Amino acid sequence: MHTRHILTLIAALAVPSSLFAEQPASVASLLQPFVEKHELAGAVALVADKDKVLAVETVGFADVAAGKKMAADSVFWIASQSKPITAVAVMMLVDEKKIALDDPVEKYLPEFRGQMVIAEKDDAHVLLKKPSHPVTIRETLNHMSGMPFQSAIEKPTLDGLPLSAAVRSYAMTPLQTEPGTKYQYSNAGINTAARVLEVVSGMKYEDFMQKRLFEPLGMKDTTFWLSEEQNARVAKSYRPNKEKTNLEEFPVSQLIYPLTDRTHRFPMPAGGLFSTAQDTALFCRMMLNGGELNGRRYLSEASFKEITKRQTPDTVKDSYGLGHAVGGDFFGHGGAHATNMEVRPGKGITIVWMVQHGGFPGDGGKAQGVFKNWALERFGK
Repeated sequence: MHTRHILTLIAALAVPSSLFAEQPASVASLLQPFVEKHELAGAVALVADKDKVLAVETVGFADVAAGKKMAADSVFWIASQSKPITAVAVMMLVDEKKIALDDPVEKYLPEFRGQMVIAEKDDAHVLLKKPSHPVTIRETLNHMSGMPFQSAIEKPTLDGLPLSAAVRSYAMTPLQTEPGTKYQYSNAGINTAARVLEVVSGMKYEDFMQKRLFEPLGMKDTTFWLSEEQNARVAKSYRPNKEKTNLEEFPVSQLIYPLTDRTHRFPMPAGGLFSTAQDTALFCRMMLNGGELNGRRYLSEASFKEITKRQTPDTVKDSYGLGHAVGGDFFGHGGAHATNMEVRPGKGITIVWMVQHGGFPGDGGKAQGVFKNWALERFGK
């Protein structure tokens, strides 16, 4: 779940224009060659519009060694795709006027009072100063807070601390840059916004997510803790072998195993969720509908616009909203193991790509773009 590469949405992938010529009815035929060349272990590819799923296809394997085929309900670690989902939950409290985006974090979390920013730093010394203004909730959601990616005690995994303890460690860590001046991709910022949600709502973050989002949307397989049944459906993660000629299995090093452990594992708002393509599509369809799904409104029109417009200043190159990467005609987010979701309001569709890869041998990384172009050509308005 490291830095910017996980924000690179499918739009950035170069795909030959020849693929637009005659698109087949099924995308599996386009993806199967990547599997056969051992460049892609397996994938679930889903396209939906505002009303329904238009296509969901599977290719390859959830477990290569066991010969277990990928299934439509395979479960994936969606990692930083947790960020936009958390951001929506935080904006629900904005809609309820319980918080405001430009409120300082310290208004709700007193441990942030007096937080300093690094003025000078080298191998011999660190000089701290008071920041020009305290970090705001908006800045925690758009990666302009100056907070680091993680704190020193969030190692070796990111899910080993209760949210309150993790966020307290951020308050004790000096800001790396002045708030509002530099884009710096930060799990710490998103986690801090989620801790504000806990304090203001009086509910545990994970309970809020379950009751206010997952259950109403019907996201039955979206969770921080897998049941034994869900764990049996998890797609294994793969990366290139040393020779970069084949795939090798590897664990999710950022998380504590077993993934069913509710004693030693804690919810991590910036990247801890597991989900399926169908569940993720429910969230994306709600966003494609402007914050509403099946007659239930989750976000006001104003909050939806805040989330999906560029929140980073023109002085930085990174285009990011609130918990969402945003472009001229799309918004969405990627995850560390190459999952991705992209909402295209102008085309009237959302595209969900589920894989578990820490890199690809050969041309495996192009499979995502092949699927995206197929989806846009076949279903885009």
